[in-house]
Amino acid sequence: MKDVQAAKIPRKPTNLSLNSALLEEAKALGINISRTAEAGISEAVKLHKREAWLKENAKAVASSNAYVDASGLPLARHRQF
Repeated sequence: MKDVQAAKIPRKPTNLSLNSALLEEAKALGINISRTAEAGISEAVKLHKREAWLKENAKAVASSNAYVDASGLPLARHRQF
């Protein structure tokens, strides 16, 4: 499903500077350079957003963890395992 949505997003030609030996090896292996670079950038964006979210919400996460440490899970009595 994600690939279908990504295919509808317009692509923009971009110039990149890459390690020439790595580029030649990737081409020899038939790797799609543009798609692979896009996947790497997508992963970097995802990780950056995750780190930013964790930093922005550190107090709330710490507060929630402290509550669970002190009181246990709020709905623990309803667990069936």
